[in-house]
Amino acid sequence: MTELHSLFYPNGVKIIPSNIYELLTPIALAHLIMGDGAARPHGLIICTNSYSIQDVVLLMNTLIIRYRLDCNLHLKRQNNQIEYMIYIRQHSMPLLRTIISPHMHSSMVYKLGN
Repeated sequence: MTELHSLFYPNGVKIIPSNIYELLTPIALAHLIMGDGAARPHGLIICTNSYSIQDVVLLMNTLIIRYRLDCNLHLKRQNNQIEYMIYIRQHSMPLLRTIISPHMHSSMVYKLGN
């Protein structure tokens, strides 16, 4: 755990590590969705509000390239700052379910919609 912590919190600042492509296994993706995912009527949002735009784009590109998920960036204004979140579109939800539902806790499956 110390090794993972040092990857995501170098110098005490939360980041997306440059090797996220290798780290984001289906199990890790399931944990990300269970912790920071939120169901939406037409997809799912990953609350990446605390990350820089560069980190969010790195994570989003990993979702697009490694898992073929159709994602886009959503902006939210909070306290005179812009925060970035990843939106997974509705037509990618069946693929996302296939990838991560075997690793989801039953109490969290609602985040994947129908």
